[in-house]
Amino acid sequence: MVRQLETAEEKRQIAAAILHRLPQWFGLPDSTAEYIRDCGALPFWAWYCRGTPAGFIALKETSPFAGELYCMGVLPECHRQGAGRALFEALARQARDRGYEFLQVKTLKMGCCPEYDATNRFYQALGFRPLECLPTLWGEQNPCQIYIMSLKEGGGNG
Repeated sequence: MVRQLETAEEKRQIAAAILHRLPQWFGLPDSTAEYIRDCGALPFWAWYCRGTPAGFIALKETSPFAGELYCMGVLPECHRQGAGRALFEALARQARDRGYEFLQVKTLKMGCCPEYDATNRFYQALGFRPLECLPTLWGEQNPCQIYIMSLKEGGGNG
């Protein structure tokens, strides 16, 4: 079940609990702390498994026309159960309601790490398409792949 949360502290607690259990994706303490802090102020949805938060997603406005899937995490034992897609659908509905025409997401470029290759395939399956790679945004060892999706009628799968 997906639920939108309103209180900043609850959002931060859920983000922290989940991100700290995903060191393969969120292993840099400063970056993880920034994600947790920022999630408190953003539109945020949690996915619950047996009454416990097991995934979340946060939406960040990047312009009046576009939003970013800012941060997302699903506990490994809950992968491939529809949590990611359900969370994304909630985020995409709100993005459309806000009048956004596009969504973007940033991740590590395909081919750099098996866990991130799965993440890339997940975003592609949702309908995101590669926009560009910024090879030094996150440092030379972590090339940033930017994906984009149209939210207009017929764009994307969300």
